[in-house]
Amino acid sequence: MVKFMFERLDYLREKSNKLPMRPGVYQMKDKTGKIIYIGKAKLLKNRVTSYFHAVEAHNAKTYKLVSQINDFDFIVTDTELDALVLEASLIKLHSPKYNILLKDDKGFSYFRITGGDFPKIKHSFRNDDPASTYIGPFMSAFTVKQSIEECNKIFMLPTCNKEFPRDFGKERPCLNYHIKRCMGVCRGKITKEEYSAIIAQAADFIKNGSKQSVERLTAEMNEAAEALEFEKAAKLRDRIAAIERASKVQSIRSGRDINCDVFALSHNTGLTAAAVVKYRGGQLIDKENYFIGDEYEAAFMRSEFMMRYYENGREIPKLILIDDDTEDNDLLAEYFRGLAGHKVEITVPKRGENLVLTTLAKSNADEYLALKVGRTSHEITALQDLQKLLGLSKIPVLIESYDISNMGEQTRVAGMITYKNGRPYKAGYRKFNIKDVVGIDDYACMQEVLHRRFTHYLDGDESFSELPDLILLDGGKGHVAAVREVLDEMKIDVPLFGLVKDDKHRTRAIAADGGEIQVNSNKNLFKMLTEIQDEVHRFSINYQRKKHKMSQYELDLTKVKGIGEKKALALLKQYKTKQGIKAASVEDLMETAKISRETAEELYVLVQNTF
Repeated sequence: MVKFMFERLDYLREKSNKLPMRPGVYQMKDKTGKIIYIGKAKLLKNRVTSYFHAVEAHNAKTYKLVSQINDFDFIVTDTELDALVLEASLIKLHSPKYNILLKDDKGFSYFRITGGDFPKIKHSFRNDDPASTYIGPFMSAFTVKQSIEECNKIFMLPTCNKEFPRDFGKERPCLNYHIKRCMGVCRGKITKEEYSAIIAQAADFIKNGSKQSVERLTAEMNEAAEALEFEKAAKLRDRIAAIERASKVQSIRSGRDINCDVFALSHNTGLTAAAVVKYRGGQLIDKENYFIGDEYEAAFMRSEFMMRYYENGREIPKLILIDDDTEDNDLLAEYFRGLAGHKVEITVPKRGENLVLTTLAKSNADEYLALKVGRTSHEITALQDLQKLLGLSKIPVLIESYDISNMGEQTRVAGMITYKNGRPYKAGYRKFNIKDVVGIDDYACMQEVLHRRFTHYLDGDESFSELPDLILLDGGKGHVAAVREVLDEMKIDVPLFGLVKDDKHRTRAIAADGGEIQVNSNKNLFKMLTEIQDEVHRFSINYQRKKHKMSQYELDLTKVKGIGEKKALALLKQYKTKQGIKAASVEDLMETAKISRETAEELYVLVQNTF
């Protein structure tokens, strides 16, 4: 937290405590007096004071916002709806930096029909190639890409990188030709005139839609039949059937005649993206992606995002589906009703086809965020599912996992691995030697390791300075209960669970204080937890084996008179491997172990004959 913010914190707390318990709008300002955030509240005092208490517990975006607040103003309103309307108006006027400012990846899109004797139909964001023909512009890249895909299927147009007529007959036709997804232009048996006619039909389909295309193609088919051109008529018949099949699939895409917008958010690595999927007349007509940036309270983000989305005159349908609740669904619906002039319903589907639609929107948001943050959608989904399954307050970005490995009482170690944003974070790996536990006792060993780890944290050790969002122990509820005692005693508030294996050593459940939570039904989560458990086991057992080898080497070295435990450790630390110590000269051994030449020569002979 910046020094400037600390200097104002007492003032801000005192001022916020004097606010009325009434609806209203608050405006946060920086030290220059500029408005940096505008919000509305059902009860001003409760909402504004929440910013200035338990500051360290805030998420990243709120933390940054609070660090910049120098003062605030407020406006009292009669109702919460009045506050919502006023908030929207003020945000539009001031565009504060910490409010959501919608930025998507959309631009104008075109159907591009390339030049040459055998053109192809492609998507383009530009229309600056004089050799190409363009149809557009269109606002939705999604719709253009989807239409091109359907068009290429229906008219069996080539989508490969071959250039015709240059590549006629150079290779055998690809799989698309054999499954009737391409007419096989590469064979060189389709004339320029025949191909041009097909491209013209495809362009007509794009410009005028399936109904008029079917009418024109039907007329052409009848003319061909009357002229006894039966092969041409058959091709036209097949093309008409393909258009009708595509139209039929489009018409039942949502399962019924529905007009709605579907909103979903995706969170990962402290960042958020949103997807909006639009259905009109039962057809999926558009999809929009937005990168929101810093994550904060999901309900507030969802409310603010939806308000920003519709504030510029976009059509508001009667039904809006969302993947989770907003700050107040009913209030938001009332606000949209005022903008749209008709009833608006906002709902979070729990089952049925509407749930399928929100799941699709959520998948789109996950995929888009995955591209932005360099993660796969499976990793993002797994972390979100883990949060929900365990009832965590936030997505576990930083996960620590622990495992005990022993080979008798002489070689007992522990491994700590760290996963960051769903992937191994090698800089966070740590090794522990068990020092205080007598006998073979996994519970006591785990207690010792976690106690030492958080003692380092409490002592300000920089290598242990970051608290994890989640701790996963390799073990069941007994391990969890044992370590819970340590965390409670040290006042460490971190969610704690165990990873339980089945008889085939595969992760089958998460151990909690009260029992077990099954995870094998969730493929992405099961995969991630299995990877974590396998990785911590690999890390700890490799350390244990290395430690055991070193112990064996140490025993061998102490057979030489004059080489005690300390000198043996010095040699092992210097040379690390059998090959390393074997390559050392007598003089090297004398210098490293601080021993006489006679002892060094005896040691040299032992090493050469034993190692």
